[in-house]
Amino acid sequence: MTIDAFSLLHPGVRYHLANTLRWDGLRPTQAAAVAPILAGEDALVLAPTAGGKTEAAAFPLLSVMAEQDWEGVSVLYVCPLRALLNNLQPRLHGYAQWLGRSAAVWHGDVGPSARGRILRERPDILLTTPESLEAMLVSTKVDPRVLFAGVRAVVVDEVHAFAGDDRGWHLLAVLERLSRVAGRQIQRIGLSATVGNPDELLCWLQGGFADRDRRVVAPAVDGPAVRPDITVDFVGSVPNAATVIASLHRGEKRLVFVDSRRRAEELGAALRERGVTTFVSHSSLSAAERRQSETAFAESRDTVIVATSTLELGIDVGDLDRVIQIGSPRTVASFLQRLGRTGRRAGTVRNCLFLCLDEEQELHALGMLHCWARGWVEPITPPPAPRHIAAQQVMALCLQEHRLGIASWRHWWGSLAVFDDTANEIMEFLCAEGYFERDGDFLHIGPEAERRFGRRYFSDLTAVFSAPPEFTVLAGRNEVGTVGTDLLVEEVEGPRVLLLAGRSWKVTHVDWQRRRCFVDPVETGGKAKWSGLGGGVSYEITQGMRAVLLGQAPSGVTLTRRAQAALAELRERYGDAIGPDAAVVALPSEGSGRWWTWAGSAANRTLQASLPTLVDPRQRIDEKSLRLLPGIGPREVSDAIARIVWQQPEVAANAVAGLKFSAALPPGLAARTLAERIGDPRGAARAVEDRRIISRT
Repeated sequence: MTIDAFSLLHPGVRYHLANTLRWDGLRPTQAAAVAPILAGEDALVLAPTAGGKTEAAAFPLLSVMAEQDWEGVSVLYVCPLRALLNNLQPRLHGYAQWLGRSAAVWHGDVGPSARGRILRERPDILLTTPESLEAMLVSTKVDPRVLFAGVRAVVVDEVHAFAGDDRGWHLLAVLERLSRVAGRQIQRIGLSATVGNPDELLCWLQGGFADRDRRVVAPAVDGPAVRPDITVDFVGSVPNAATVIASLHRGEKRLVFVDSRRRAEELGAALRERGVTTFVSHSSLSAAERRQSETAFAESRDTVIVATSTLELGIDVGDLDRVIQIGSPRTVASFLQRLGRTGRRAGTVRNCLFLCLDEEQELHALGMLHCWARGWVEPITPPPAPRHIAAQQVMALCLQEHRLGIASWRHWWGSLAVFDDTANEIMEFLCAEGYFERDGDFLHIGPEAERRFGRRYFSDLTAVFSAPPEFTVLAGRNEVGTVGTDLLVEEVEGPRVLLLAGRSWKVTHVDWQRRRCFVDPVETGGKAKWSGLGGGVSYEITQGMRAVLLGQAPSGVTLTRRAQAALAELRERYGDAIGPDAAVVALPSEGSGRWWTWAGSAANRTLQASLPTLVDPRQRIDEKSLRLLPGIGPREVSDAIARIVWQQPEVAANAVAGLKFSAALPPGLAARTLAERIGDPRGAARAVEDRRIISRT
């Protein structure tokens, strides 16, 4: 199969594969991708991290580019991270030059001179983000009908990272507009790690062109899989974790994943105190600081880089020896991405060491690993009801086209599910509130859109995500990163010292108006803090946690003595909260009872909203259980569940404010949109259907 696929490629590509790269053939995934991509089919290419997915798309696209003499920007290569674009551009440009073609990158860090060169010379492959694509479509300095006139194909790298949140809907909406600007259907190729529902993901990627031919490329791997080395340890604290990391695997390159920017800074500082060469990477560091850390780490051996999910995707940081996870990733898919960072060298195996800081972290890790050991991976599910994206899109289209036809604006997105039966209601609201002004059969941008989103030529409108306001931290003229307001306003004794980029900084001046914080380096100390909410735990992983407590240890996972002791304590602690084949409802003689659903955070939110006569509305929802109202007995439990009326979870006003563009939705519609996203009706229904046993205490 490899030989046949190889012969289909353009002679120039074949020559350089053999003589420049010295390849003796294509990998199975690359070979399987050649025919469908050459035929113009939409495709989803699945392979582990470092599985050659980029080449699987690039080689056949370069072949058809040369054979059909595509001109101008003909291939768009879209990534979720700027750093990933920067990492890929030299490689893709090198491949393109084999055929006298070129590849360039355009994103928010690219300066005016480089953008001007792109507009003049129009590279064959343009690497970019969805937000930059949107910015190009609405820019007064770019003529999209010239720049994108020749677009034939788009490659979406790490498509699973897009599909799980609103950036995915935004990307699809932009691609629909781009197809109409280019005047043709555009071939769509997604590159992804393993997912649980590849056919549905590819259909989603096709957007409004789901009738096009499509194919999932995921060839079976020959031979027995090599079992990865997975170990779970219990360390109890960040300082203890730093001590373990400092003492283990000396001389090796270690990538440590943590669950937050604050934890990254704390662990980075603790490792440096123990004499470990340590770098830090997370989203609040400046691009230059991240690039410096990643480059230094890639070129070193005996070193550690501490990262949030920024290094989960395919950014190249050199040949890793070890992956270490503090706590647990939230999903099996995320774990697979991180695990795939290791075992790339011949003679090495994939590996991951879990260092759990408390017993609940260990339970979560073991529940996730239980799902992984059974071969389960989360299906990628786009968030429902992206109505706020619909509002953003119609305003962006008006900027792009300078006006909207009242009768024709819907045609720009075809049947894309960004627009549902509320689309006309949203448009009426935007007109009534002054976001649009009517002129005969056309709409123009109105004063309210200018007021809310018009800063720096509507740059707020092209960024789909919003974040709490942050201050830029400057050491001299060098940008170190950003910090939240909290760190700059809370009371402190003595100098205010921050932790950022793994180093300590003393605050010397805060420019509140320009949101700038000036600092000088100091030896030690400081705090790190950012606002933000972590996601909940899914139904499936919570069920995995329950299975582990019942004695089903995940196969292929080694527990240290400390981890075994912590698991024994967990099993004793939750012994009365689980039954082997039934859910436990604990009803004490006094006070409030507790329903141990083990249904996951989202399902428990749905149950709370749907059982107001049973479940206490004033509680912090977790994945394991729900506190019942005082005085509830067995009959009230049975009666309430028998008469359940399904409702969406309540949404707090401040939560709605966090949904960007919520102000552009009619009153109540933003709350309804968010409510549809934070519950889990299916998991809740399964919890209701479970057999229950009453435990009197």
